[in-house]
Amino acid sequence: MFEQIGNYVVKNARLTKVEREFTPLLGHSWLTPLYDRAIGVFTREAKWRREIVKQARVKPGDKVMDVGCGTGTLLRAFMTSCPQADLLGVEPDPAALAIARRKLGPAAGLVRWHNGFLDSLDLSGDRRPDTIVSSLVLHQVPVSQKRAILEQMEALLAPGGMVLIADYMRQDHPLMRAMFRATVQLLDGLPDTQPSADGAVEKLLGEIFASAELLAQIHTATGTISLWRGSKKGM
Repeated sequence: MFEQIGNYVVKNARLTKVEREFTPLLGHSWLTPLYDRAIGVFTREAKWRREIVKQARVKPGDKVMDVGCGTGTLLRAFMTSCPQADLLGVEPDPAALAIARRKLGPAAGLVRWHNGFLDSLDLSGDRRPDTIVSSLVLHQVPVSQKRAILEQMEALLAPGGMVLIADYMRQDHPLMRAMFRATVQLLDGLPDTQPSADGAVEKLLGEIFASAELLAQIHTATGTISLWRGSKKGM
């Protein structure tokens, strides 16, 4: 079964074993130790991570899930903003999680960690997250997997829950598109990143979530990073 997403015809959202192979941070496992420094220098990381935390408005007792939590920088920001929040980090790359645990130090024990993919989580009832965040993940995966991840997020959200996605999405500005090609696409390849640059993620967000809206765009040396918010449907 196939579907049309923008200019792309893709398979349905069911993930295969081949599709479940994750892309390492910066596109190559040997670059993983350099990830934090590179993201900090080239993506204006402090600005868009601060905006995610601001828009999340997390309160004590809220359940927050970070999908593709990487080296734990965003989880650490949430812990600083609201120490009483219930935090869950989901990440398939064990090398990234090892860095995250070291970065958080003793506080790592206050976070629930899941070394695996989103669809291997078993959450129900009062364990469903009120807020799901994800940053710089979707541009690295095929269009069918972009849809699958977003659908899984929507299904896992508690009633009234919210998702916040910060990622390389449509690259409208000529300079930003050129910078994106010279950096992110050089590292991560064209097949997965080009649909994002052409607007596939925005289209999926509008289809899958209620009240999907663009909150901010941050122009960086690696292209434009967009922050979008959406709500669980049916509320």
